[in-house]
Amino acid sequence: MIKILLKSIKDILSVKVLGFIIKVTLGAFLLMILFFWFFWDSFSNAISHLVLALPFIGKFSFVQEAASFLGALVVAYGIIIALISLLTSIFSPKLILSLAKKEYNIEGKENSSLKEVIWVNVKTALIFVLLLFLCLPLIFVPILGQIVMLLLWAYLLKEPTYLDVASLFDGIKKEKSGLWIIAIIAAVFNYIPFLNLFAPVFAQILFMHYLLSQKS
Repeated sequence: MIKILLKSIKDILSVKVLGFIIKVTLGAFLLMILFFWFFWDSFSNAISHLVLALPFIGKFSFVQEAASFLGALVVAYGIIIALISLLTSIFSPKLILSLAKKEYNIEGKENSSLKEVIWVNVKTALIFVLLLFLCLPLIFVPILGQIVMLLLWAYLLKEPTYLDVASLFDGIKKEKSGLWIIAIIAAVFNYIPFLNLFAPVFAQILFMHYLLSQKS
């Protein structure tokens, strides 16, 4: 696992991968700006109503505004990560195939359809956002909140990333426990400012090294 992690860090610092991350991040922020331009009022109202329902917090007017603002930031941040994950899934196959050819001399091909990629990512993202809304009260609990967010981010990365990478190569076997570990490692990047933008593509590179090393 250490060897896989070191290989992935080396790859993610390459010019090709950094350029990919910049393009995907700019695209995600543009989509986010458009989303909030049209739906900010509905979004903020939904967060405010959720905060009002929280035990203790929702009963005190002097903390409602601060809690609503913080809750809106948490959910908005989650949506940005989900958008980056979706765009990474759509545009990453050529990047992953080139890395696989360079490092393992393995030829792959794009087998999954764009419709399938979008469906799995959107389904996972919707479940992620729903769970984020439901778990929002737990997010405010020290330590427990961080663990909950880490597991939610790992969930967001795991299934779409496995589909993205495994569909490129034949003979890949799915190991559920290993996939969760890899997804959690990648999700840790979400706690680090700026590096959080690397999490989805880092997850794909981690999955590639893990799956192809198992295949080899």
